This record gives sequence, C-alpha cells and structure tokens, in this order.
Amino acid sequence: MNWGIILSISKTHLLSRLKQSGTAALGVTFGIGTFIILVSFMTGLNNLLDGLILNRTPHIHIYNEIKPSEKQPIDYASEFSNAFNVVHSIKPKFSQERIHNAIPLMDHLKSDERVRGVTPLVRAQAFYSAGSLQINGILNGVDILEESRLFKLDDYIFEGDAQALKRTSNGILMGIGVAKKLSLKIGDNVQIISSKGDVFQLKLVGFYQSGLAEIDNAQSYINLKTAQQVLGEGQSYITDINVKLNKLEDAVPMAMEIERNFNLTAIDIKEANAQFETGTSIRNIITYAVSITLLIVAGFGIYNILNMLIYEKMNDIAILKATGFSGRDVKYIFITQAMLIGLTGGLLGLIFGYGISVLIDHTPFETEALPTVKTFPVNWNPVYYFIGIAFAIISTFLAGYLPARRAERIDPVEIIRGQ
Repeated sequence: MNWGIILSISKTHLLSRLKQSGTAALGVTFGIGTFIILVSFMTGLNNLLDGLILNRTPHIHIYNEIKPSEKQPIDYASEFSNAFNVVHSIKPKFSQERIHNAIPLMDHLKSDERVRGVTPLVRAQAFYSAGSLQINGILNGVDILEESRLFKLDDYIFEGDAQALKRTSNGILMGIGVAKKLSLKIGDNVQIISSKGDVFQLKLVGFYQSGLAEIDNAQSYINLKTAQQVLGEGQSYITDINVKLNKLEDAVPMAMEIERNFNLTAIDIKEANAQFETGTSIRNIITYAVSITLLIVAGFGIYNILNMLIYEKMNDIAILKATGFSGRDVKYIFITQAMLIGLTGGLLGLIFGYGISVLIDHTPFETEALPTVKTFPVNWNPVYYFIGIAFAIISTFLAGYLPARRAERIDPVEIIRGQ
C-alpha cells in the first residue's frame, strides 16, 4: 500500500471539490469552537459562583454551641430511671461562648497533615455610632494575613488592603453597606460601642464587599487583639476556629473526629452548604449535557457532508478500482479525506474558540455585588481544547469510515454500466 499515492489522491479529491470540503471543515470548526466557547464560559461562571461561597467558607467551622444539657437532674435519680420523665422550661446549661484551650487545639490542628491552615476568630456584637445614630453590627477579630491567604479576602477588598489592617492596631475593615450608611471614607475614625457599653475609636483602613447585602450592612473585620479588647477578654479568648484542608473530602470525617475528641461543635462545609452544593451539581450537569449534545450534533453534520461527498465521487471510485486500486485502498482514501477535514477543521475550531474566549474574557462585566470582578469569567483549562481536537479527529474518522466501507464494496462495473 502506497500511502503517498493515497494521500495525493485524497488531497486532489478535496481540492477539486473545494466548496464541499470547506463546508465540511467549517462544520467541524464551528462545532468544536462553539463547544470550547460554551464549556469555557459556563465552567468559568460556575467557578465564580462557587468561589463566592466556597472561598469564604471554612472546610470545618469549630465553635462551642450553647445548648441544653442532654440529661436533666431527674435523669440521675435511680428511683425515676424506669419512668417517662417530662421536664418543662429547660434552660441552656451554663457555659462560656469561648473555646476552652483554643490555642493548644489550634496547634494540634496545624500539626495534622490534612490541614492547610487554621485561623482563629473572635466574634463580637457591637454598635457603629455616628452621633445619635447607632447601627447594629458584627466585628470579626481575625489574623488578617491568614484570613487573606486561606479565604481570599483580598478578592473582596476594593479599597485599602489587608496589610493596612495588619499595620494599624486599632484599624477596621468595614463592609461597604454600613460604611455608606455612615458616609465614611478611608482614614475616618469610627466609634464602636461594645455590648458592655464601652466606647472604642477605630480607624477605617478599607472597604470590602462580599456580594451579600445582609453581610455588607453589618459585618466588619478588625485585628484579633482589638476584638479581645472590645470584649474585655484576654489573649486566649477565641470564639471560633476555622480550618482549611488540603482535600475537601476530608472535611466530613475530620469534623466528626473533632466533635468526638474535643466535645465541640464542628460543622463541615458540606453540611453548611448542602443546598449550594446541589445547585452546583445541577449547573455542571446542564453545562456538560449541552456541550456533549453540541458535539454529537456536529458529528452528525460531518457524517452527512462526507456521505454526500462519497456519492458525488462514484465515478472516481469506479475509475480507481478499474485502474487497479483495491476496495481497501479506496476505503483508506476516503478515511484519509475525512481525517484531513477533521484535523484542519479541528485546529481552526481551537483557534476560533480561543479567540472568542479571549473576547469574552476582556468584555467588561461590572456589578456592585462583585466589585473586584471586571470582566466575564472564562475557564482556560487546556483539557477542553484536548477534548475538542480529540473529538474532531474521532468523529470525522467515524463519519468517514461508514461511507468509506460502502465505497469499498462498490462494483465499478455497475457504475460504468449505469453511465
């Protein structure tokens, strides 16, 4: 078998019917290009929506939940052990909101190879005061640099930065909603009234916007030590511990392990965001279902074009067989044509898809809910481009193989007689 002759004949057939060959190649081009554009944009948008929640959510949230005692005093009385006891007006048991031995617990968690990072949190209820106006708020005392590293807080700060809060011991990073209500700007002093009635002067060092109005209208970040001072507590006072893991699947078993070993409440990310995870799964299913359907439709279009091309080449097939080419040679000629169309159309499809994706990535997308997002999101995962070119080659091979087998079995005498 002379592959040079087969390739030469295939090129001659394609160039002699340049319009049909170009139409087939463009079918591949637009099918693959549209697939890349759709899947890159949709997965990029899904990643953006996921990031709004998952970037700001710890994999495990540890705190000391205030709840009633599971056993009441009557349950300890032996004479009532076999009775059905009903206790009314049960009150929560006396316990501190703080996590006992929080610092040793954090050190223990940091030593675990499953853990990527641990951040302490001191949550304080307070009022933002401006003259006679007082707005209810929440102060989150954090290690701001660790908070930025693990939870990408910098992505939500659109004026000022995390370093400014770290440098300013009495600094405050305010939600944009409450800052607008108080008509504040960077450098202004903010008066805070604690739940105990103590007044503190803090310096505004930046604004952040989470995209959730109920959070931006109340929540602010301050340094951990400042939050402890607002509550009148010592340096060991910590109300919450947030944990980021190397692998998300470790969250559920590790949360159960923490609750069992330390008698604390540990909420894993799947429990905290069950509804969101369901929505993400549905969006991904829709994205990939539409993308696969698009590829299948493109594949049928390629098959139809190549099938018609073979019918138009009946005379050529008869001549080839009459001059000594075997049915197998004829089959390879048409498969080679299909592969050339697929390869050319696929490469053009990658270029087309990449070009449109670049345009989407540079298209302005401005919303008050996401101040740090300036353009539409695009996922540049190279896997999508590999899938695109692989499908182009495989689909054109299959689309060419079926008609080529028919051409292999054609009797040249019948064709010539019909002429």
